[in-house]
Amino acid sequence: MLNIFLQASFIITILISFLWLLSVIIKNASIVDLFWGFGFVVVNAFYFFISGDINTRKTLLLILVTIWGLRLSIYLAWRNIGKGEDFRYQEFRKNYGYKNYWWISFFQVFLLQGVLIMIVSLPLLGANISTKSAQLNWIDYIGILVWIFGFIFEAGGDLQLTRFKQNINNKGKVLNTGFWKYSRHPNYFGDTTVWWAFAIFSIAAGNYWQIIGSFIMTLLIIKVSGVAMLEKSLKDKKPEYQEYIKKTSSFLPWFPKK
Repeated sequence: MLNIFLQASFIITILISFLWLLSVIIKNASIVDLFWGFGFVVVNAFYFFISGDINTRKTLLLILVTIWGLRLSIYLAWRNIGKGEDFRYQEFRKNYGYKNYWWISFFQVFLLQGVLIMIVSLPLLGANISTKSAQLNWIDYIGILVWIFGFIFEAGGDLQLTRFKQNINNKGKVLNTGFWKYSRHPNYFGDTTVWWAFAIFSIAAGNYWQIIGSFIMTLLIIKVSGVAMLEKSLKDKKPEYQEYIKKTSSFLPWFPKK
């Protein structure tokens, strides 16, 4: 298992390095965001083909991870391409100096994302290397249901937000309908749920410690790069958001307060 993990890490490092070189040429570190979902597709596909016999669980996981990862990368590409570098990376350039950031970004942004992809992807490694029967069991079916539930929230939340932003009359307003009526971050909740589905598949395959990847993903989304960062930004940009906070659950979907 360690050997397979190290081989996958080498592949991701190579891909991340090429992506970094491209970012230096176009002077836009934001392209690293587009690789996030696709990186997991690559890692899981490597696990799938290198770990031995093809079975039902591995094939199912290959389909689910590919659907999730490609949708996310395509969505981010459609949303971000042509809009310049994200404000986060612009701030980094300002803090570290425009002349030096080209090489700093390799370690701070690109290599860091590669490391996170490998850590978070541990449930995929566990699910692909079975220590129990490779046939689907009742735990797998729970994983399927959890994945469907999470994917609907993630993709549905992104779709509702996209349609909301496309209406120029909504500029400066807060989306509080659909999934956004029950959670201030339904897309992040859905993303987290999808990763716990992958953890369930790892458990079904007889591998348990690998679910630490799902813990890390949850921590990243809630405390680091997802909910926490967006909440801080929206509080400053949208006055209505304070009222939205009072009524709507932060993360886990729940009925709004009166």
